[in-house]
Amino acid sequence: MKILITGTAGFIGFHLAKELLQQDATVVGIDNINNYYDVELKYARLEETGICRRAEKWYNPVKSSKFENYTFIRMNLEDRNELDELFEKEKFDVVCNLAAQAGVRYSIENPHAYISSNIVGFMNILEACRNFNVKHLVYASSSSVYGNSKKMPLSVTDTVDNPVSLYAATKKSNELMAHTYSSLYKLPTTGLRFFTVYGPWGRPDMAPILFADAITNNKPIKVFNNGDLQRDFTYIDDIVTGLVKIITTKANTEESEQKIPYSIHNIGNGNPVKLMEFIETIENALGKKATKQLLPMQPGDVYKTFADVVSLKEKYNYSPNTPLKKGVESFIKWYKSYTQSI
Repeated sequence: MKILITGTAGFIGFHLAKELLQQDATVVGIDNINNYYDVELKYARLEETGICRRAEKWYNPVKSSKFENYTFIRMNLEDRNELDELFEKEKFDVVCNLAAQAGVRYSIENPHAYISSNIVGFMNILEACRNFNVKHLVYASSSSVYGNSKKMPLSVTDTVDNPVSLYAATKKSNELMAHTYSSLYKLPTTGLRFFTVYGPWGRPDMAPILFADAITNNKPIKVFNNGDLQRDFTYIDDIVTGLVKIITTKANTEESEQKIPYSIHNIGNGNPVKLMEFIETIENALGKKATKQLLPMQPGDVYKTFADVVSLKEKYNYSPNTPLKKGVESFIKWYKSYTQSI
């Protein structure tokens, strides 16, 4: 099986590529290595999978020194011609699109980046999948599409017409675009609404690293909505296990009652954690107390996320099982090692 993973310099894409390569899949990874956050972390992830610094050069395939079946190319999804040439050459069986402009708050500051990457880029992925006979497109949506829904747990059958950030709106748009291509061209698509993912090699703009950095360096941590928030924190290994099951399972060509090969699933832990409890778990793992700066709710944020993962459990036997304490301890162990090495 030949798999294209977009976003392999990113947090989830890096872990997914590594796991599939360890299972002897053939993987091509692409990423534009943008500077939304520290590019050195992105290059460090690539180096973990044997991709050397020659990856800095655009459109230059780099073979992994650790996995003979892995090639990485720095590329923009918005570059339709280069993307089409790649699809024509490689003849992918499955595409897993994890590349996107991430960040809820940043979408308020820089909205055009989200339209370019998350809408235009995804459009190019859909067209390439259609034109080059890809058997299954798996793509990242987000729990942010639920907005500030009061109904819990959040279910894929819920209405998602009230996003509270442009980032969420682009992810909802991706789901609608995928549905159109599944309907018109019978392209099997599976969208995954990710809930708060954490773990080693995580994004530095996310709460776990922000908290760990601040506590370690005796700085106050910013605690929004005065700490009255809940998140469905999901450990990266559980996410990757679910992704691998979806990618390696033959796509059903008639997923829905309307005979359209389209499906959406939540992928999360199914067990929301209070923000203050999460902070306390990090404090315990670091052996150090945090100084908390209590702040009001941020624009674009949501109060609570709580994933109903029944559909993923039923179809793919998805079973997230990493306890919060164990996951945070693994994250902190990596964090200490990484920060000491730079």
